[in-house]
Amino acid sequence: MVSKQLRLTTFILLAVSGMIFIIGLFPYIVLQYYSKGFYPVVSTALRWISSWFPFALGDILYGILIIFGLTKLFLFFKKLRPKANRRVLIMGTPLRLLNLILILYISFKLLWGLNYARPSISKQLNISDEKYTVKELVLLTNYFIDRLNTLQQIAENKPRTIKQLQEQAVQAYGQLAQKNAFFSYPAPSVKPVLNSWIICKIGIEGYYNPLSGEANINTKLPAWVLPFVTCHEISHQLGVAREDEANLVAYLVGSHSNDVDLQYSVHYNMLRYLLFELRFKSPEDYLALRNKIDPRIIANFKAENEFWRKYNGQMSNYMGVAFDKFLKLNNQQRGIKSYQNIVIWLWNTHKKQLTNVTNQPTN
Repeated sequence: MVSKQLRLTTFILLAVSGMIFIIGLFPYIVLQYYSKGFYPVVSTALRWISSWFPFALGDILYGILIIFGLTKLFLFFKKLRPKANRRVLIMGTPLRLLNLILILYISFKLLWGLNYARPSISKQLNISDEKYTVKELVLLTNYFIDRLNTLQQIAENKPRTIKQLQEQAVQAYGQLAQKNAFFSYPAPSVKPVLNSWIICKIGIEGYYNPLSGEANINTKLPAWVLPFVTCHEISHQLGVAREDEANLVAYLVGSHSNDVDLQYSVHYNMLRYLLFELRFKSPEDYLALRNKIDPRIIANFKAENEFWRKYNGQMSNYMGVAFDKFLKLNNQQRGIKSYQNIVIWLWNTHKKQLTNVTNQPTN
């Protein structure tokens, strides 16, 4: 017989989970009361607490949870030894497992996950979703190549400590926050991952930890990639859940920064998406524009590819499939392919500027 207390707990958890699910169906309610209300308070408090620790506190908490789960599993099987306990324990097992899943679901949604249900960040920033033509994609890619070639001449791309990366990003967010409060970033907390080797093997550049509010960075990455990754993960701290939108925020922050290395990093990472899209849609234009890229930038692309080849095996493919499923479960129907949404937003960000240039009369 399953205990009354266990059944009551299940009922309460189901009710709370149901309420959270229903709230997630209304994006503007989520935005108003969660993303702009509840979440900033909780995340700022978590960042303030975690910032006092010099290590990735969230990774430690994950480790504690894993050990706790394994201990509970061990004790469960230990209790099965006496035959008198088996029937009671086994009958309650499905509900206990369900309760665990519901607790994890509620915790994730309240600590961060409901941000997936908020309206698109592009709408909040008044960036159109108007699609581009191949000709416009060529124009945009050419612009980024010219910009990156110029930055290559002056960027140092020097290695930075995690403290320096945080300071660089905080200053950049602060600059843009003067124009738009959306970019305000109180109580910064950026940490290196505890084990970069494992993270490299999985194929992760960085991640947000909802338990601690930390932005965790894989510091083994090449120096010219890290500033962008830092800004990307900070955007997750601010409630930007979707990966493509986090890329957009990181680009906007970096491109408006006075730091040349940060400007280089965000333009470099955006050019990767543009070249990928152009190669798919117009191979001839891709080859022609690729020849315009400064050889030192090409060398950086090759060095980055070699970096991942050094660490990555089949594990990254498995993790890619898992992450794709995760994104689809959280309202990103295109999964990993949604990363390419950034190209649409880049075009609409620069459309007026590029169109004005091409329409200028020639002498």
